[in-house]
Amino acid sequence: MKNLKVLSILGLTLTLGFGSSAAFGYGMGISTFPLEAEKKVLSAEVTGIVSNGSGLGLQARYTQKINEFSAVDAGLGIAGGERSARLFAGYDYELFPDYENQPRTSIKAFLENSKEFGTRRNILGLAPTVSKGFSFWGQEAFPYLSLPYGISLDGTKNSYQTTISANLGITGIIPAEQIGSSRAITANAEVIVGLKDSFSAVFVGLGYPIE
Repeated sequence: MKNLKVLSILGLTLTLGFGSSAAFGYGMGISTFPLEAEKKVLSAEVTGIVSNGSGLGLQARYTQKINEFSAVDAGLGIAGGERSARLFAGYDYELFPDYENQPRTSIKAFLENSKEFGTRRNILGLAPTVSKGFSFWGQEAFPYLSLPYGISLDGTKNSYQTTISANLGITGIIPAEQIGSSRAITANAEVIVGLKDSFSAVFVGLGYPIE
C-alpha cells in the first residue's frame, strides 16, 4: 500500500508538471546508491549543460528507497539556455546486487516532460546501469555507468526521435562529523556525454535525509 501511494504521488506530480514551462530535470541522481529500505533523501543539484543549448541551473530531486530492490525519484529545476523546462520521474529496479566481484546491475525506467529550443517534448526511456562500491580514503563510494536510451515525442509536429547518452558518476556519504551536521549528507557528481540527439553536461549534488 505504501508503494502504491508513493507511485500515485509521483504520477500526480508529473501530470501537474506537464503544463509547466519553467522547470527541468535530468541525470541519474542517487537512485543507484544503497539506501536503506524506506529511506528518503531530498537533494539539491547544480546543473551545467556544456553542449548545444548550454546553460547553468539548479535542480531539486526527491529519492525514496521502496524496498531492497527498488527506488523511485522525481524532481524539477530552473535554468538558463535553450533547454529551459523539464520535469521528471524514474523507477530503478535492481537486477543483480553488488556482491564480492560482481557489480550492481539495475534498469531504470524514466519519464520526462521537457521544453527544448521552444518545443515541448515527452521522453520515455530505459537506463541500464552498473555500479560498484569502493573505498576511497576510508570512505565507501559508488562509481556508476549508465546508458539512458529514450524516445522523444514532439507533440507539435507529431514526430519522434531516439536519444542516447553515456552517464558516468559517483555517489557517496559525507560523514556528519565532518560538516557539523546531525546527519550524514549524500553527495553525487555526474558527467553526461551526449551520443545521439542528447546533450553533454556536468551535475553536482548534495542530499539530506528526511523523515
